[in-house]
Amino acid sequence: MNEMFNDLLAALEPVVEAFSRLGVAYYLGGSAVSSNYGVARSTLDVDLVADLSAEHVVPLVNALKSDYYIEQRAVVEAVARKVCFNAIHLPTSFKVDIFTVKGRPYDYVVLQRIREDSLDDAESAKKFFQASPEDIILAKLEWYRLGDEVSERQWGDVLGVMKVQQHLLDRVYLEQWADDLGVVDLLRKAWCEAES
Repeated sequence: MNEMFNDLLAALEPVVEAFSRLGVAYYLGGSAVSSNYGVARSTLDVDLVADLSAEHVVPLVNALKSDYYIEQRAVVEAVARKVCFNAIHLPTSFKVDIFTVKGRPYDYVVLQRIREDSLDDAESAKKFFQASPEDIILAKLEWYRLGDEVSERQWGDVLGVMKVQQHLLDRVYLEQWADDLGVVDLLRKAWCEAES
């Protein structure tokens, strides 16, 4: 296991443990999970999506503040506005980006489809709740569109998951939610590239 992956785990585990103690539903997303399902690449942060409410803010900050740079004001604002905040793990400088659940119907469907899995193949590897491969694809397509469709990393992550998982993916689910999220054109373009 390389040092960056060890740093990722060191930064991730206390946050996940805090969510567990507080009864907060969460899942991993982003490049850490697209690497798990598709083509591996290094990342300098880890993305979590969490169903946080105002009552969780103070206990979460208190649980993390000794080992993380985390601003309570930023967490309060993120929970109220349903946006992202981050916690920087002081011993490793690894950043944990925490996205609050936006509250769209799709966001709650994703929470129902999460799966528990490890991020590596070691028998003793800790398991985390992760977005499904389909939902990683959809999230990456949304980010790609929001970023003016120029991020080669986001697009490459989508293609990587599609190529590795293509025979296991639920295409009906992907089409349905890609249409709802306004990225069905990108989904179809990605399939064309992934299957060529």
